[in-house]
Formats: sequence, structure tokens, C-alpha cells
Amino acid sequence: ISGYSLVIQARDSGIPPLSSSVTVNVDISDVNDNSPVFTPANYTAVIQENKPVGTSILQLVVTDKDSFHNGPPFTFTILTGNEEEEFTLDPHGVLRSAIIFKHMVATEYVLCVQAKDSGKPQQVSHTYVQVRVIEESIHKPTAIPLEIFIVTMEDDFPGGVIGKIHATDQDVYDVLTYTLKSEQKSLFKVNSHDGKIIALGGLDNGKYILNVSVSDGRFQVPIDVVVHVEQLLQEMLQNTVTIRFENVSPEDFVGLHMHGFRRTLRNAVLSQKQDSLHIISIQPVAGSNQLDMLFAVQMHNSGFYKPAYLIQKLTNARRHLENVIRISAILEKNCSGLDCQEQHCEQSLSIDSHSLMTYSTARISFVCPRFYRNVRCMC
Repeated sequence: ISGYSLVIQARDSGIPPLSSSVTVNVDISDVNDNSPVFTPANYTAVIQENKPVGTSILQLVVTDKDSFHNGPPFTFTILTGNEEEEFTLDPHGVLRSAIIFKHMVATEYVLCVQAKDSGKPQQVSHTYVQVRVIEESIHKPTAIPLEIFIVTMEDDFPGGVIGKIHATDQDVYDVLTYTLKSEQKSLFKVNSHDGKIIALGGLDNGKYILNVSVSDGRFQVPIDVVVHVEQLLQEMLQNTVTIRFENVSPEDFVGLHMHGFRRTLRNAVLSQKQDSLHIISIQPVAGSNQLDMLFAVQMHNSGFYKPAYLIQKLTNARRHLENVIRISAILEKNCSGLDCQEQHCEQSLSIDSHSLMTYSTARISFVCPRFYRNVRCMC
């Protein structure tokens, strides 16, 4: 408790008694009676041989239960184990290399480090740091090529995370970093630590090939990343059909089934090779394990096939489609629960282009807008 506030009253013995009150504030001043505490109590770290002088090896973490003026800033000192001055320790507790280490010269160092607080009298604590020198990287990183499909309304892409690069390295202690060529940074960014790819707003229709690389500090490996951007036309939304799948997650559909189903679907519904199949969106059905895929087919000479025509084609080819993935239903109108005949059911579809859904796997990422289906009975 850092303080008390007391109200004290004095009352005399007269008739009637008279009184007066005063407030007394009692501040409890802190005594520097707690030593700094290292977390964890002792440390282990590794450094690869041939790393440049000044390489960061370890960050020491110290706390103090005393009040602020009796705690930080802390003074760090290497007491033992650094007789040849192989290490430096900065005022922030970062241990760095002061030489270029060789695995053949020494494989391990043990340092005793002291932390001293700012109180009077000062309190100290000690920790031991074990530093292992390991051989430099001998394996190059490996990365899986990534293909990203983005569906957005015309000139209305808000940007966001569109996928993630998956890379590994057989050298256990390697730290991987990701970079993107500078000329593409006006449209895309790559998180240097985790490989997430971020697209900025306003992407145009078309195909983008990104110059991304991953490095372990010694080897740098290029990664094939291709981004396809398709801008929807308003006319598409008036000619959509929904296929509902059973027992499949969006990620499994994108990673395992989308390419194969797209190929089978093209064979089933396209009248001519020049026609275009547009997958507009996929999204889970709330409260179930089903998945809706919204699509439209554009004729090569302009215009779109009507939903009734597509549904007829799908119905005839349903057995072939289900060789790829199980279909629960083929929907054009969805008047379930409404007491009206189908011809009196009016459906409207709306797209929320600012609410993007990203379904990302190691090889394929699909980014699409959320859609809403509204139905009403016209009877």
C-alpha cells in the first residue's frame, strides 16, 4: 500500500461540544529491498559460426518489484566467461558477438552476468548464460510455390492479407526472412518474419508475378508467387448459380478440390471452349458443415448464361461432378421456409466487397467477397 488518507477529529468538552477535522495523508516511501529478477533464471542461446561481429545473440529480461525509481534502468555486466572479450552486453541487455566465432575453436561459452538496479543502496542479481557455437547453414531454405486468386468488385479492392508463403529449412536454428523486390512494393508487401503477403488497395484486373525470396542469412532462394485478380461485373450477380457442398471446409475445398472441380464444371456447363467460368465466392453455410460456391458463366461473345440453363446442365452432369466432391444441392432460388410457389419467389444477391474472406493453404489462396442471398415471397 503506497499511502493512507486519515480524517482526524478533535472534539472539546463544552456544552454543546464543538469539533474540527483535519486530513492527514501518510505516504509510504519505497525502500530498495528487492533485487532484480531475471526471466528465465538462466539462459541458453546459440550462434552460428562466421556470423558478423555485432550479431544479436540474446535479449536479457529483468524485472524489479520495487517502485520505478528503485528499479530500472539496470546496469548489466559480464562478470566471468568473457576473458577474451568475445561478447558485448549493451545497456538494454542485448548480448552480441564481438568476434567471428569458429566452431572448431570453441563450441560452448558460459557467462556469468550481473544486473544492478538504480536504487540506493543498489541491489544485484546474477544469471548464467550458456552460448553454443554451431556450424553455419549447410541447407538452403525450401519454399512451396504459391498461387493466389483474388475476386473483387470493379475498382473496389480494399486490400489486406491475401496469403502466406510456406518455407522450411533443415538447419534447426536458421531464422528465415522474406523479401519482395522494391519495384513491387507499391502494390504488395511481404511480412519479413512470417511470409504473409499483403495486397494494397486498388488492384487492377490481371496477373501479377511477385519477385519474392526467402533467406536463412547465408542462402537466398526465389519463390514463385503468382497473383490473379478478377474484377466482377454487376451483370454476373444477376446470373449466378450456387452449388452447395457437403462436409467440406473452405480451406480443404481450395487446397484439395477447387482445381479439379473447376475443370469438371467447365466440361459440364460450357457450350464452347471460349466461354468463361467465373467462381465469384465461396463461404460456409452458417450453423452447418456445408459450403456454398457461387459462380456464373460468360459467353465468349458477351452476355451470361441464364441460371435455369446452367441448372439444367448441372443436373445432367451431377454424377460426374460428385466424382470430385459430394454435392448437397444446386440452388438458384432458395425459398426454404417461405409459403409461396417457386415462381413467386424473388431472390436478390448482394456482394460486400469490403468484407473479404481469405482461404489460404500452402499452395493456393483464394480471396473473395462475402455475399448475401435475400429471398422474399411475391404471392
